[in-house]
Formats: sequence, structure tokens, C-alpha cells
Amino acid sequence: MLTSIGRFLRKLRIDNGEILKNMADKLEVSSAFLSAVENGKKKMPENWMERLAVLYNFTEDQLDSFQKSIIDTNKAIELNLENATPQHRDLAITFARHFDSIDEETSKKITDLLMKYKED
Repeated sequence: MLTSIGRFLRKLRIDNGEILKNMADKLEVSSAFLSAVENGKKKMPENWMERLAVLYNFTEDQLDSFQKSIIDTNKAIELNLENATPQHRDLAITFARHFDSIDEETSKKITDLLMKYKED
């Protein structure tokens, strides 16, 4: 099944007049792997977001659209807690346990709080 990421990648490829092999070569993967990502059979490697943005000189709109397609496609997020402090581990676990019960107002407050760290 074609995913949002798959649709984005396919459109990007076609808009740039490329066949699957051309884009796969740029990404240093096989055509089969790229095809599997486009068709939702394989997960897109994390480093592709930055790599594609540079390779194809994304506009702000393209970057925004790509980020939204990633969010739409990925139904789960993995956190690497290997080097996390005990406090950060507790925070991540508590957040995950209560995620489904957080209302929109609280969600906005949390997002606003976290965005302040991004700006620093």
C-alpha cells in the first residue's frame, strides 16, 4: 500500500524526471529498497529526511509537506533511552502511558513548553 511518504517520494522523483534507479543511486540504496519504502513495505531510514532535503534542495513548503507525510505514515515513535537519565526515562514512560488520555488543551501546553527548548 502506498504511504504518504511513498507518495511524496514518488512525486518528488517524477517532478525531477527521475526513474526509481536514479533516486536510489542518490540515496545509495537499491531500487528494490526504495520501491519497498515507497510501497510501505519498508520503513524509511531516519537519515533520509535531511539527505533528501539537501539532495533536492527542498523549499520550506516541500520540507513541511515531507515532515507531515512522515508523521502521517509513522504510527509509532521509538525512543532510545540507552543514555537517558533515570528522570528522563521516567518522563518518557509516564508520557507514553498517559498519551491517549491527554486532552487538546494540555497537549498544546506541553507542545508550547517543549518548543521553548527548541528555540534556546
